[in-house]
Amino acid sequence: MAKRDLPAAANIDERARLELEFEQPYLLGPLFGDYDRHLVMIEDRLGVNISARGNRVMIEGDPDAAARARDVLFGLYNRLDQGQDVDAAAVEAVIGMANQPALDGIIADEVASPPHVMIRTRKKTIVPRSTVQTRYMECLARDDMIFALGPAGTGKTYLAVAQAVSQLVSGSVDRLILSRPAVEAGERLGFLPGDMKEKVDPYLRPLYDALYDMLPTEQVERRIASGEIEIAPIAFMRGRTLNDAFIILDEAQNTTPQQMKMFLTRFGMRSRMVVCGDPNQTDLPPGVTSGLADAVSKLEGIPKLSMVRFSAADVVRHPLVGRIVEAYEGPGR
Repeated sequence: MAKRDLPAAANIDERARLELEFEQPYLLGPLFGDYDRHLVMIEDRLGVNISARGNRVMIEGDPDAAARARDVLFGLYNRLDQGQDVDAAAVEAVIGMANQPALDGIIADEVASPPHVMIRTRKKTIVPRSTVQTRYMECLARDDMIFALGPAGTGKTYLAVAQAVSQLVSGSVDRLILSRPAVEAGERLGFLPGDMKEKVDPYLRPLYDALYDMLPTEQVERRIASGEIEIAPIAFMRGRTLNDAFIILDEAQNTTPQQMKMFLTRFGMRSRMVVCGDPNQTDLPPGVTSGLADAVSKLEGIPKLSMVRFSAADVVRHPLVGRIVEAYEGPGR
């Protein structure tokens, strides 16, 4: 592990110099990245200067920025020490976490012990990458019904699928049901080639992608064939009661109020339901009320039903995605 009792001295211009020492030099290659690209990312985002010699790293800059850069390096080093990968996306995520005051202490705590919240699947272990993701993962493990609201790239659906797969593999649910409304953004289903499955599969592709990221390909295909995993448009849910299941509705902003009520009332015994969507990005025809917005206004405050709201600050894709979301959702938009 890295040593944390580090000296910090302020110069006349109130710049700090922090010296870090790491006890496992073989982890420094993946920590720094090819051609030190991870260090460069930290320098650019936090406005500090970082130099390395042997197993020691020197950080210079504004005291607060230097302290956050230190926390980022320790957080990334700890992930490597626990056997997790560190890539550019992980570096960007930890930098984002370090910039959120509500996460003060979480990164530091991870240096001494594994994250207190995580999801384990057959292919990977997933830890939160933002404050809201931490709360969301806690809700996924605890509550019966969760509404995850916010822009693309915040991990709403991905984390829900991860929790669902984890519970399916552990046997706490018997089946996993993933659904989306087949609402077109330009083209019409009737004009697409193929049978109904071929027509709707493009709308369900993000759910398949998340599954293949959590389970080996052959397991996904076997469980789909056996009915343990079902991926279908929301219309296929009508008239059913879904017991002993983990149920996920993605792109829920594209449901009508009638579809949303129908879907929510499919909820059965010993089940868990997650509704994911971005209220600000609907593809419904003009004048049609979003079932997601309608449900949120009616259901907020019900016990055992959580509302988790993400923002552009929680986007864990390329940092440019977060800036694009902010630009579209800014004042006067």
